[in-house]
Amino acid sequence: MSEYRILTTEGRAKRAEFHTVHGVIQTPVFMNVGTVAAIKGAVSTEDLEGIGTQVELSNTYHLHVRPGDEVVKKLGGLHKFMSWNKPILTDSGGFQVFSLATLRKIKEEGVYFRSHVDGRKIFMGPEESMQIQSNLASTIAMAFDECPSSVAERSYVRASVDRTTRWLARCQTKMRELNQKEDTINKQQLLFGINQGAIYADIRVEHAKQIREMELDGYAVGGLAVGESHEEMYHILEEVVPYLPQDKPTYLMGVGTPANILEGVERGIDFFDCVYPSRNGRHGHVYTNHGKLNLLNAKYELDDRPIQEGCGCPACRRYSRAYLRHLLKAKEMLGMRLCVLHNLYFYNHLMEEIRDALDQGRFASYKKEKLAGFEAKEA
Repeated sequence: MSEYRILTTEGRAKRAEFHTVHGVIQTPVFMNVGTVAAIKGAVSTEDLEGIGTQVELSNTYHLHVRPGDEVVKKLGGLHKFMSWNKPILTDSGGFQVFSLATLRKIKEEGVYFRSHVDGRKIFMGPEESMQIQSNLASTIAMAFDECPSSVAERSYVRASVDRTTRWLARCQTKMRELNQKEDTINKQQLLFGINQGAIYADIRVEHAKQIREMELDGYAVGGLAVGESHEEMYHILEEVVPYLPQDKPTYLMGVGTPANILEGVERGIDFFDCVYPSRNGRHGHVYTNHGKLNLLNAKYELDDRPIQEGCGCPACRRYSRAYLRHLLKAKEMLGMRLCVLHNLYFYNHLMEEIRDALDQGRFASYKKEKLAGFEAKEA
């Protein structure tokens, strides 16, 4: 069983510990995204340990397509497969319902896909998603949902959210069944439900009220950072989070920038994930306390400083901006790898600072300082 313990609060911001079968997660936390059981950019499990990663996130749909969740199960589950002994969260494949819009058809029973790899037909419904995630044996499984577009018609969003609620009940039933099976690897797998409703606050609140009755292990706010403005996203969080159980972890899916994270924490979010740090790193865009730098810019050609003074990541401890720029320009994989490591370290360290600020009751002033730094940009 899991246990979620709030250590301190400041306004709506929460500082907590989440006890799982694979270890304790200190929140607020940023989960490092390893879509196919690896972080893009040649980042090893050993690297993840070295940069302070608490939770690794993998993708149900992608691992089902390749190498196949049955293969992962035969090899002892995702933890053994990727040699990682801390918590893993698997998303449900629901986001691919949104992102692979041209390759899918949604029905009450589930979603018919065509694989983006080889075009073969795939069917995934709530039961299939739970079975795949059980085979992967992740710590936390996400419920199967539909993520409607933020610009979808109100009538479409309402029907979609109602179906997501029905799917959630089916996920819960299937997970209970799987957790009791003899050959299930992780019999203590947790289930998080997902709040949807695009940017319609009333639909969101109504949905939150429905799913909070279902006694889930945690609750996510999905379907944000998919085209709406930051202001709309923050407004939805202000409206919805108070209606989700305060004694359970709250996860804002797929968000975001360092500023988004600070704003999310202030509005009561515990868990975050985003592809930004690794994706940007692969293109030479690196995060600092003074905003983002593009190392491909000519002004860094002779810059012998680290990406950020005092940063303890593997890139900043040894290498200059000039050297990293050279590696990127030469298309040398090491450049990409070091930039990804820096960005993930930056995010993990940011969360550590946030937790410290909450522990010391100074989150409001910390947030203000940090945002001012991001806006100041580097001279």
